[in-house]
Amino acid sequence: MRIEPQHKYLQYSGRIDWADRNAPVFVFPCTSVRMRFTGETLKVYVRNKKAYWENYLGCILDGEQTKLLLPDDGEGVIDIDVEQITGEKDTVGQSHEVLLFKRQDACHEVTFLGFEIEDGGEVLELPPKPQRRIEVYGDSVSAGEVSEAVEYTGKTDPEHNGEYSNSWYSYAWMTARKLGAEIHDTAQGGIALLDGTGWFNAPDYVGMETAWNKVHYNPVFGPATDWDFTQYTPQVVIVAIGQNDNHPEDYMKEDYNGSRALRWRNGYGLLLEKIRKQYPEAWIVCITTLLEHDASWDKYIDEVCRGMQDEKVRHYMFRRNGRGTPGHLRIPEAEEMAEELSAYIEGLNIGW
Repeated sequence: MRIEPQHKYLQYSGRIDWADRNAPVFVFPCTSVRMRFTGETLKVYVRNKKAYWENYLGCILDGEQTKLLLPDDGEGVIDIDVEQITGEKDTVGQSHEVLLFKRQDACHEVTFLGFEIEDGGEVLELPPKPQRRIEVYGDSVSAGEVSEAVEYTGKTDPEHNGEYSNSWYSYAWMTARKLGAEIHDTAQGGIALLDGTGWFNAPDYVGMETAWNKVHYNPVFGPATDWDFTQYTPQVVIVAIGQNDNHPEDYMKEDYNGSRALRWRNGYGLLLEKIRKQYPEAWIVCITTLLEHDASWDKYIDEVCRGMQDEKVRHYMFRRNGRGTPGHLRIPEAEEMAEELSAYIEGLNIGW
């Protein structure tokens, strides 16, 4: 029995392109669809567009997580073995819950075309989504890139082709789960604040100053499209930008008061002002991460936050800020960040 994307009991989260209500497009990490159903048959219909790496969807079925390899390009049907994943047999009539989510950033875009469950099965109503809502603007660390390479904790990255990236294990989604909050994770590997810097979309680098208010932003997939901010209002916004900005030149470290550094500072302040305009009541928490970087970037972030003279704009520094892994954060390091950050946010007078 086919379950179409518009079924009333499917529950979505994330910055989704709903231009076609029968074919929602997932772009950002942590974007998800959840379903509770009966029966032992579960299939997922998808259409994938690949820019680079192998592309995977995350799947959590009755608490058991696996990953699903997507076709490079075009439509596909993925058969999920309920019995094998859950380890249960003879469960006729028993309900199951599945969370299908985007493990990776805009290295691909995937269109969700619906589920299939067994004939006679039923889709059940889910509990409501959390009232707490957070949003994250960040780079690969916020996206959970290479997070599953736990044997390389504290080390440079292994060679990989996308298989280690998992937004579920990003500090961003870990923080949201510790807070009991829904998340929109506007994160892209390699992105810096300013266009023309960072690593994303080389050599015509796209920065967060362009991508922050978009649904589609990877030029490989066509023109950019704007996000409708009325669709989601967070009480807390985390801005985690400033770690890819030293490429191709670490101008902040080399000339702290130079023209390029001053342009970055002005650009960072402008981004915060634009976010504040969209969310007049939200708390904005500015961070970098444990990923190795020069402290000059944190110093400038602190100056910008204090210069805003806004009680709800804060700069948080982790205990091992910038002194952790030389590669991407692995699961234990993301957990460390999430513990600190969630405790800090809980200590604010948010009123959610």
